[in-house]
Amino acid sequence: MTVTVGAFEAKTKLSELLDRVENGEEIVITRRGKPVARLTMPAAVDRQAIDVEGLLAISDRFLETLDEPFSSADINDVLYDEDGLPK
Repeated sequence: MTVTVGAFEAKTKLSELLDRVENGEEIVITRRGKPVARLTMPAAVDRQAIDVEGLLAISDRFLETLDEPFSSADINDVLYDEDGLPK
């Protein structure tokens, strides 16, 4: 079920809205009647502990991309997937 709330209400009732999201609801936050954000449960993420070998693998993947000077966006592309979650 999707519920729509204004920005002011979202600010004052954030804790309640988060409880509702935890119970499966989706919250759309509007500003001046236009949707600007959505609160939903995150996609399931399989988090694993990382060890030294894992860190070195990340480092190696990063170093392979250094054909030319790099930016912070390049670093993000190496470390995070398209949803912004760690690879």
